[in-house]
Amino acid sequence: MAKKSTKKKQEKSIPYKLIIFGIITIVLLAFTFHYRHGINYWWKVAERKLKGENEDNKINLVKYDIRNIEVMDRYYLNTFGLDVSQYQGEIEWSEMKMIYDIYPISFVYIRSTMGAINSDKRFDENWEGAKQHDFIRGAYHFYRPDENSTAQAQNFIQNVKLESGDLPPVLDIETMPRTQSMERLVEGLKNWCTIIEDHYGIQPIIYTSDKYYEDFLRAHFEGYTIWIANYNFFVEDMKPHWNFWQFTEKGQIKGTNEKVDVNIYNGTVDSLKNLTL
Repeated sequence: MAKKSTKKKQEKSIPYKLIIFGIITIVLLAFTFHYRHGINYWWKVAERKLKGENEDNKINLVKYDIRNIEVMDRYYLNTFGLDVSQYQGEIEWSEMKMIYDIYPISFVYIRSTMGAINSDKRFDENWEGAKQHDFIRGAYHFYRPDENSTAQAQNFIQNVKLESGDLPPVLDIETMPRTQSMERLVEGLKNWCTIIEDHYGIQPIIYTSDKYYEDFLRAHFEGYTIWIANYNFFVEDMKPHWNFWQFTEKGQIKGTNEKVDVNIYNGTVDSLKNLTL
């Protein structure tokens, strides 16, 4: 009796295994179809490497590249750009033209200052390099919540001389305060924005994470241009209030050996130029 029972169980388990195999196959096919553009690019780079074409030897593709290409393919009519800092090292601006050799780089935001007294050690060379190579450029300030907001605004003003055609200043707020309330932090952020707008004659842009914006800033910065960082692998669509979307921090761009933040402006190059001084 025991042997018969075992045989019956084995016979019943066959359809179950087929169902699991079918589900896995469907999921793999759906994944392959959804990320077909990224997978195709990945395959082409691998082929060029095998053929010994040296231009791609420094590119080590990972899963994020597949997702990044799919996102950019979805927004191919929009405008793409980078943001850089001293962490990208010395940039070869003459090589920094395309993202994945497919999408043109139209704008670059460059970190200028941090907090009340610090500045990015490569700001001046990056600022000039972006101008010489005809990028629409802009500067951003990394805001430190527990430092004086007026001093931080003055730090930015002392280091950044904007010209006609430059993008608005960006206030980058990512971290939580340790010595003050969120209410006081918001007051400081508004003070920074007011000083900057009075000085340059243009409203600054607010950069932050999706959650930080929704939890703490949305109710206080109505009417501002918003730049959101969201790197979630499965997020592929911009929300209506995302004027800029930093969708990855792992972009691989010729001109630097370091990973780069890649951004989408939700509009054309002409509409981006309408934001400039």
